[in-house]
Amino acid sequence: QCTEPQKLFNIANELLHTEEAYVKRLHLLDQVFCTKLSEAGISSEVITGIFSNISSIYCFHGQFLLPELKTRITQEWSVNPRIGDILQKLAPFLKMYGEYVKNFDRAMDIVNTCMQRSSPFKDVVQNIQKQEVCGNLTLQHHMLEPVQRIPRYELLLKDYLKKLPEESPDRKDAEKSLELISTAANHSNAAIRKMEKMHKLLEVYERLGGEEDIVNPANELIKEGHIQKLSAKNGTAQDRYLFLFNSMVLYCVPKLRLIGQKFSVREKMDIAGLQVQEIAKQNVAHTFSITGKKRSLELQARTEEEKREWIQVIQATIEKHKQNSETFRAFNSSFSQEEEHLPDSSIASTSSVESMPGADGGGGALGGSDSSRKPSKSKRDKEKQACKSCSESFNSITKRRHHCKQCGAVICAKCSEFKPLADNSRHNRVCKECFLHFPASPGVEAVGEQKKRLAAEKQSILAAENSLFSSYLQFLEKGKTWYKMWVTIPKTEPLVLYLQGSSQDGRSPRPIPLPGYEVSLPGSGEKFEVKHVFKLCQSHQTLYFSAEDEELQLKWMEILTKAAKGETEDTAEGLGNP
Repeated sequence: QCTEPQKLFNIANELLHTEEAYVKRLHLLDQVFCTKLSEAGISSEVITGIFSNISSIYCFHGQFLLPELKTRITQEWSVNPRIGDILQKLAPFLKMYGEYVKNFDRAMDIVNTCMQRSSPFKDVVQNIQKQEVCGNLTLQHHMLEPVQRIPRYELLLKDYLKKLPEESPDRKDAEKSLELISTAANHSNAAIRKMEKMHKLLEVYERLGGEEDIVNPANELIKEGHIQKLSAKNGTAQDRYLFLFNSMVLYCVPKLRLIGQKFSVREKMDIAGLQVQEIAKQNVAHTFSITGKKRSLELQARTEEEKREWIQVIQATIEKHKQNSETFRAFNSSFSQEEEHLPDSSIASTSSVESMPGADGGGGALGGSDSSRKPSKSKRDKEKQACKSCSESFNSITKRRHHCKQCGAVICAKCSEFKPLADNSRHNRVCKECFLHFPASPGVEAVGEQKKRLAAEKQSILAAENSLFSSYLQFLEKGKTWYKMWVTIPKTEPLVLYLQGSSQDGRSPRPIPLPGYEVSLPGSGEKFEVKHVFKLCQSHQTLYFSAEDEELQLKWMEILTKAAKGETEDTAEGLGNP
């Protein structure tokens, strides 16, 4: 039987040991996978698309959180037995995890695509995966570690708080830490569920020898298992295997192998149009049939219960597929009807009409003849393939098509906003132009006021009087165009730099957690037209800033250097906003 203080120490010790293992995984991702792929000539866009801000996460845990936990638990625990105060420091850096988790689905898609299409990428990844440090796990498994880490902090903190006395000086800090970490854990858990689904598909893909391209976010494995197939010629039973997905059934033949069961796909049957029913055969028990568009199969289960389970789950999958298809058709039909009644000028901007071959700006779209409407129809069909605002092509998974409820334009999710319109109080998806130029419906002032209040609160945090240091700076990240930004380090988040563009652009301030960045002057080969330039560098990311004068440049470099080292104490001493 452990005493309560001993139980608390055991939890703290477990936190330390898991943190040490976690930092090793981050090192593997950032310093091994990321570095080796870069050395192999893989483009920085692909590497950033896969690893996102893993360098920032690695630097924070390796250089700040782990050393603090180690010192507290191995050296100071006898005089200062607490971890809540240290974990509360994690809170500002949950923003880093938000960015990583948000990018996670896209990162998985890029890895899968590169493994199939890029030999240099595949060679590097497979060579690393063979090393002992990888523990026989894939790159995708290791990429899941940061997503899983936040929920683990949450579980350990909950256990810690259960055993922490009410009067403990660490209770307030520990409760605050749990509140902040739990919010972030919800986002991570959703990403974990998606990843687990993808891993199941990857496992099936490997068992099928790569014969069927089933690794798709839209696919879901419902059920799998051995089954007997009754021969149409003589009624003998043959060993077969079924994989039931939300959109298809794969009817497979087991391959003879010494290690690991593999299968060859004999028949692929779409769920659409599939029928399943119980059949009665003389001298043969537990039989049922599945009939598709091209083939019918008579199958035998091992028990009556197993037969009923197969029939029920296949029937449920068919019904769900029908419902989804009907909903999708109704959804498309409603939009088609809306488009039929919309004037042509409301579907496309003038500039897109002028850019079309043969468009002369005349009144063809307003003419009554069929021939005058043909260019408009072809134009409309063309525009349905790409977003009106960003011109990126649509697809069914990562770039879905939406319509502006105000003007009817075809847009993507990224180029839209939500606002109440005059005909209803719901929040409707509209393009950014309509969001800015058309007023919201009367009677929803409360919503507008709430948005204004939240915006005002954010602006208040970034205001000069609430910051450790702030000023206007010119900012450059990619390309050659410098942008004027309001740059600030809030008192409430002394290790986070915020960039705010003009108030008209409607964007939220961009947070940049500073630990792990290097602050320096441009190199001899970096030439700029503006003066007093300094830069923030980390892994594959470089951010450039230009100050009005040398004094402001040096002041910013001094402050950012301290914050990048995780120094918060006395940071505010002697600082004054220009």
